Amino acid sequence: MTVNVGVIGAGMIGADHVRRLSTIVSGAQVTAVTDIDADRAASVAAGVGARSLATGQEVIDAADVDAVLVTSWGPAHAESVLGAIAAGKPVFCEKPLATTAEDCHKIIDAETAHGRRLVQVGFMRRYDAGYRAMKQVIDSGEIGTPLMVHCAHRNPTVPERYHSEMATHDTAVHEIDTVRWLLGDEIVSAQVLTPRRTSHRFEHLQDPQIMLFETAEGARVDVEVFVNCQYGYDIQCEAVGETGTVRLPDPAAPVVRSAGRQSGPVLQDWKDRFAEAYDVEIQEWVDSVAAGAVSGPSSWDGYAAAMICDANVEALHTGEIVSTGLKDRPAFYA
Repeated sequence: MTVNVGVIGAGMIGADHVRRLSTIVSGAQVTAVTDIDADRAASVAAGVGARSLATGQEVIDAADVDAVLVTSWGPAHAESVLGAIAAGKPVFCEKPLATTAEDCHKIIDAETAHGRRLVQVGFMRRYDAGYRAMKQVIDSGEIGTPLMVHCAHRNPTVPERYHSEMATHDTAVHEIDTVRWLLGDEIVSAQVLTPRRTSHRFEHLQDPQIMLFETAEGARVDVEVFVNCQYGYDIQCEAVGETGTVRLPDPAAPVVRSAGRQSGPVLQDWKDRFAEAYDVEIQEWVDSVAAGAVSGPSSWDGYAAAMICDANVEALHTGEIVSTGLKDRPAFYA
């Protein structure tokens, strides 16, 4: 079975997913594309033999679209996801699922009323080979009950439009979802510490930030977000259990010994670091759509991330420990 995919949003990540669906992923083809920039949509669509349509709703309603991929501007996500649910079509939505917890809840309510899972959220780190290996070790019990998780998310630089709240919503959101998934546990509180700020930043930005989380079962998580580290794109994660630890491996790279020194490269871009994870993510989504059972990160995961991020931003501004306000996961998303 070939899954015909309609793409809403033809910007950088949207165009990259169109390329991925057309040249890497098997069992799929792009049949329709839309974007707020009609010329961009037409160009991306023409490159893969698809049609460009005027609106997201037209893509959703198209008879030759079996499933929808949403990569538009974040505030527009909820409308497209809700439209796909109403049409009964599976929908992959890049994070965020929605920009407010209220809209995330509307999606949960709509999907629950539909009676079958249709939504997958684009938390691609769950598809990275290193993180999957960590998850396997933790689930096996080899390191005992997890007590702590240490994470670091470093970028060489960020543009001037990047502001302090984006350290949570655009950056640490990946660690937030990953830790929830690795531990099978929910985050119940957030706190943010603000160290001395780096001089390599724009004046409006608090950088770095140290985010502290507690889970329902009492594990402690720290996330260092440092988005002007200068030296490269560096993602670190270590889980500490009662009887051992497991650490995320660095990407494979050659080690050079020369002139009395040993050295290796540091990646500079998130697209290089997680390119394979994106490929695996979209392939598994297409496979699940073909099988009639969407199974990746759910609407609940998108909602939980939104609630935790909102609490973390409040903690940044107040200096307090803030409850995330999460309730128990509904049985529908078990």
